Amino acid sequence: MKILVTGGAGYIGSHTCVELLQEGYEVIVVDNLSNSNEESLKRVQELTGKNLEFHKIDLLDKKSLNALFDDSSIEAVIHFAGLKAVGESVTIPLRYYKNNISGTLCLCEVMEHHNVKTIIFSSSATVYGDPQRVPIKENFPVSPTNPYGHSKLMIETILRDLHAADSTLNISLLRYFNPVGAHPSGRIGEAPQGIPNNLLPYITQVAVGKLPELFVFGNDYPTPDGTGIRDYIHVVDLAKGHTQALKKITLHPGVVTYNLGTGRGYSVLEMISAFEKASGKKISFKIVGRRSGDIAACYADASKAKTELGWVTEKGVDEMCADAWSWQSKNPNGY
Repeated sequence: MKILVTGGAGYIGSHTCVELLQEGYEVIVVDNLSNSNEESLKRVQELTGKNLEFHKIDLLDKKSLNALFDDSSIEAVIHFAGLKAVGESVTIPLRYYKNNISGTLCLCEVMEHHNVKTIIFSSSATVYGDPQRVPIKENFPVSPTNPYGHSKLMIETILRDLHAADSTLNISLLRYFNPVGAHPSGRIGEAPQGIPNNLLPYITQVAVGKLPELFVFGNDYPTPDGTGIRDYIHVVDLAKGHTQALKKITLHPGVVTYNLGTGRGYSVLEMISAFEKASGKKISFKIVGRRSGDIAACYADASKAKTELGWVTEKGVDEMCADAWSWQSKNPNGY
């Protein structure tokens, strides 16, 4: 089965390519490399001993995308490509809406033209906004608090509307919680450009000496230690969730939505402590004001994915931190 992976050179995309290749799928990657690096794909091929096909294409370049579909017998799409920083989306919302939504519209039009009926979409727990209670189930109300979350929810809505118009489509909406860690080899991992927007790569860059200290955004949330609580999931577990979703979607389920998380929340201070234990490094941090768009607590009820996909997370917080440190210490400047 030939799979198109958009944004496949990115953090989650590259780890998913490893799992796809190991499961025997043929993989074609499109990525504009705006926040990723082609080196990740070279390492994916080294790790698996298998080849993939790469095309540097922006999803807004419909002509090039059409040409790729013309030349390839693509059977399904896993759609990662998009801008992904919550804080940045608040300051440059237009860029997020244009890139994430318009890019998806181009992709869907090309898929329709070539009669490709299957897509797995990289959505986010940010669609739930500030939940009234936790853990969060898939049927909870959705109410994003930032443009990034709005863009993800709009794409979910577009995909549902497409299915309403064509019931032969099969669509899987995967709502990720907080991906962290790296491949256990230390060869591929998260390599953000500039100052990281996410907690663990920020911590690892402090540990490796790239950044002087960690900023903890807010210690006055209604949580046990005052810092925000999130559901951190090892990126390899998350990647495996996509291969399980791919197996499910070949059974033609229509539109399905799954939370991919561990079901356990950790605070910022707990994550700092866990990383110090795993790495043997002391992390200097400073409490600063809350970030716009952040919420107090967010963690998953992932029982639906367990029941319907046979998917459960296998890696705990110690492995998440150890693998993140292994990647960062071996690759202090990323790729």
